[in-house]
Amino acid sequence: MQGLITKATGSWYQARLDNGHMMECRLPGKFRLSDEQVTNPVTVGDRVHIVLQNDGTGMIEHIEERRNKLLRQATHGRKGTQMLAANVDYVLIIQSLKQPVFKTGFIDRLLVCCEAYDINPVIVMNKTDLSENKKDAARLSEVLNLYTGLGYSFVTTSIYDPDSIHRLKELIEGSISVMTGPSGTGKTSLLNSMATDQDLKTAEISHFSNKGKHTTTFSHLIPVSENTRVIDTPGVREFGLVDLKSYEISLYFPEMASIRESCHYYNCTHGHEPNCAVIEAVENGRIAASRYRSYRHIVESNGQDQHNL
Repeated sequence: MQGLITKATGSWYQARLDNGHMMECRLPGKFRLSDEQVTNPVTVGDRVHIVLQNDGTGMIEHIEERRNKLLRQATHGRKGTQMLAANVDYVLIIQSLKQPVFKTGFIDRLLVCCEAYDINPVIVMNKTDLSENKKDAARLSEVLNLYTGLGYSFVTTSIYDPDSIHRLKELIEGSISVMTGPSGTGKTSLLNSMATDQDLKTAEISHFSNKGKHTTTFSHLIPVSENTRVIDTPGVREFGLVDLKSYEISLYFPEMASIRESCHYYNCTHGHEPNCAVIEAVENGRIAASRYRSYRHIVESNGQDQHNL
């Protein structure tokens, strides 16, 4: 039997078989031993081959080749990498205008990952109903202009604005997307608004830390419409990049990719080297200072534990 992994809880997986039936599955230990660098050999979005067991559950015997995957460094002191999703068309980078306030550094890290793994990113600025004054509006406009100017899709949403939800659904129609972002940014509430037949659990912001509480504890594929699905993931505060050399990282910043060719050194890291065209572009305003700061944070933390921007 063949099917699509729709839920991953750690030890058990849920698969939607090609005949439409759902099946609980397990993974043989050989998969975990064959690649010790990956904390979860199977993830939501994987196509798998399954053998039926006597108890009615399935055993995964083969994982089909992935066309892409969203990876990050494993968290909580664990070694290796963690797959958040596989075989996706879009990564929805969810941030909130307030509660918690958005961080461009997190956005930039995910954009680099999308560029590296050839996945289309969509920046979703949620909770726009919390905009209270001209300062909020100006900040939102500034960030929107920055990223759309770089060619990225940018959508503003509020669960109290049905038109904004409709625009997001139209953008990802007919696709499989993965939704990721810090806890508290409203990912689950957005999904509830997009998929009206779902009633996913949500939680309030922690007033002590002003950060979100984790309400999604495992990755889960949610049908939004007949041919559109979204993978909901646990809240991500940290996102460590995987397998990128420091001198290559600027290749995944579109505004730096061509400018870096004018640097004196071919492997320039655009930090301390003389005659650096990227630093000159930052100084004359051709590259946004916030993007350069994100770039330097990524370079400095590359090869180390994940860096919380």
